[in-house]
This record gives sequence, structure tokens and C-alpha cells, in this order.
Amino acid sequence: MIDIKIIESPLSQSVTVEGHRFNIQIYRGQETSWTLEIVNSNGTSFVWDELFQTGKDALRAALADFKNSQLKIF
Repeated sequence: MIDIKIIESPLSQSVTVEGHRFNIQIYRGQETSWTLEIVNSNGTSFVWDELFQTGKDALRAALADFKNSQLKIF
């Protein structure tokens, strides 16, 4: 069995957009790039296909999508 340690970014956070609560989750394995996942209040998640070099890059992508309304309220 492989034991993979997941590292969560301290930049992970909750945001409210148009009255809907979302959790921005930024995490990676020990030797991988950062993954971005957004989870709504129903537990539905959307994971970016793209990996990010830094946690800040992932957070910028999430906030930009909310600002530009590219992320549909799901």
C-alpha cells in the first residue's frame, strides 16, 4: 500500500458568492504541483484539470473565475 501525504495550502479558504458558500481547496502531494478544487455547500466539487506551480497561482485562478463569473454556481 502506498501512503501519499497530502499537503494543504494555508491559502485554502471559504468565500461567499451571490449568497452561495464555496470552499476553495488548494493541495498537493509531496512531489507534485498544486491542485485546485472548489466545493459548494452541497458537497459538489469541481477540480481544475490544470496543475499550478504555486498555491498563490491556484488561488488567483479560483478568484478570477468567480470574478469573471466563469465558474457556474453548481
